[in-house]
Amino acid sequence: MSLPLWANNGWLRPHQTTPLQIHDLLAIVDRDLEDAKARDLSPDWKFGNAYNAALKLCTILLFASGYRPEKNLAHYRTLRALPLILGSARDDDADYLDTCRARRNTAEYDAAGTVSLSEAEELQAFSLALRTDVLIWLKACHPALCP
Repeated sequence: MSLPLWANNGWLRPHQTTPLQIHDLLAIVDRDLEDAKARDLSPDWKFGNAYNAALKLCTILLFASGYRPEKNLAHYRTLRALPLILGSARDDDADYLDTCRARRNTAEYDAAGTVSLSEAEELQAFSLALRTDVLIWLKACHPALCP
């Protein structure tokens, strides 16, 4: 699969991003990563904040690549685009994030207390490392979009 093929399937649409949009998305990432460290939040909310940071990082990858997801399955497609953009070595990361997407949905909509503190901290660490990788990719592939 490729992003152009996804677009042909109607899963993505063209998107022209700006440095300001990338800057604003990174500000959300930084806010959410900081909030995920808050002492007075439940593990469910810490996990949700770390998930949102990872989702926004994948959004940056998609936007910089010239696409945005269609509304149907937007989170799923955004996360699954990770290995299409950063390479197939990131397949396991996309699987992990998709599992986190489902866990976050359960914690958000179905039942409280379903995420452990260690799971929240693991996702926070993952998202922080992904932030570094996304910035390296952005500087190498789309330097005009770097904040």
